[in-house]
Amino acid sequence: MQPPIRYPNMPQLLLKARDSLLQHFRPILNHYGVTEQQWRIMRALNEWQMLEPRELCDICQISSPSMSGILARMEETGWLARSKFEGDQRRRKVHLSVAGSELLVEMGRLIDLQYENLEAAYGKQVFEDMRLALEAFVALDTLPVAPAILR
Repeated sequence: MQPPIRYPNMPQLLLKARDSLLQHFRPILNHYGVTEQQWRIMRALNEWQMLEPRELCDICQISSPSMSGILARMEETGWLARSKFEGDQRRRKVHLSVAGSELLVEMGRLIDLQYENLEAAYGKQVFEDMRLALEAFVALDTLPVAPAILR
């Protein structure tokens, strides 16, 4: 009997791959008392310097209600700061504080070392191929893909 769905469950496989990869970094995050969501925010702010919370939600794949609490806790710990936009006092922008930047640099050394260990174990080309494949999948939402026809 043929299975009802022939294709592998790609979203489930991606979640498992994400979890498998993160297991190599969780000890670093735990050592510094940083959650995975906080680390994603720190990485995004490191790359873009200053973002609005709604932009962080999109980049980090964190819901808006969750983001509010995470940002508040990060501000309380002194890892980030918020400021108002000139001309629009309702809007806020978020950036790493000095302490947050210093923490990111300190953790970044270990994160980079762990990536080097993973590349040594699996091969640098495997990581490059995976990165390119994932970027291609992320780009799929910009490509016109015909929807399945519902009956």
